[in-house]
Amino acid sequence: MSELIDLVIAPKTKDLGGFHVRRLLPYHKRRMVGPFIFFDHIGPAEFEPGNGINVRPHPHIGLATVTYLFEGEILHRDTEGNELPITPGAVNWMTAGRGISHSERTRDEVRASGSRLHGIQTWVALPLSHEETEPGFIHHPADTLPTFEIDRAKGRLIAGSGYGYTSPVEFPHPIFYATFETESASALPLPDGVEELCFYVATGQATFDGTSFSEGEMAVLKSNVDGAISIAAGTRLVIAGGAPIPEPRFIEWNFVSSSKERIEKAKADWRLSAERWWTDAPFAMPPNENEYIPLPGDPQIDPPQSSS
Repeated sequence: MSELIDLVIAPKTKDLGGFHVRRLLPYHKRRMVGPFIFFDHIGPAEFEPGNGINVRPHPHIGLATVTYLFEGEILHRDTEGNELPITPGAVNWMTAGRGISHSERTRDEVRASGSRLHGIQTWVALPLSHEETEPGFIHHPADTLPTFEIDRAKGRLIAGSGYGYTSPVEFPHPIFYATFETESASALPLPDGVEELCFYVATGQATFDGTSFSEGEMAVLKSNVDGAISIAAGTRLVIAGGAPIPEPRFIEWNFVSSSKERIEKAKADWRLSAERWWTDAPFAMPPNENEYIPLPGDPQIDPPQSSS
């Protein structure tokens, strides 16, 4: 393997109920790349008419979730009152901060006709100064993100700056996140000035410094390396990274924090919210939702019976 490559990660397949994802981060030998602490490749999944995704409301703290689709649609709902679908090329950026819960569904209209879903979902750890920030959500339509072409590779900059462009997506820590697609072979230089980088082959093939990578493989590069990725025709490639987060981050279930005690509090808050059925509780229920995902090992609590 090339001396410029720190690690090659093969994904673990996870069943999320009706569809599968390939999980690359966190990995036992590498928990983070820059601020990226979670990296899932969704699909590609084919849903027959009447089927779709049903990710029930669940909580987050201390991170931002980033959803980017190549194909299909996901309906997002969260406890800040947001409810809207994401489509290919756009970005849903949800900042959990001190706490938020959300769901991801297939809209009824899409479910009725059947659909295909393919994309990337990542989490980025918030820096210590923003771990307890107010939760929020921003949808960035596809036409607001910079698009460009380098040696026949068509790129879209999701976050950060690189290749002479800057994304409108704001994040309080140095970050880089971009996707590339090729119709013919390309030699793509790495972005300048990004301390930690990885690239992921979503479809197709790529080669870096003599080492070849196939669909589903991630290459984590040594810090501050130079070079170019040779990308085969018909390839989708994701490049992600940024400056490392100085303090260690703990991750348990859907929670990320610099403090294990803070994660324990988040678990207790989610449990209490379910017991109170989201009334006068630390977490709320997203709009148009009436179910949730319990903590692992906890029983499901049914909604209270209405009196008549």
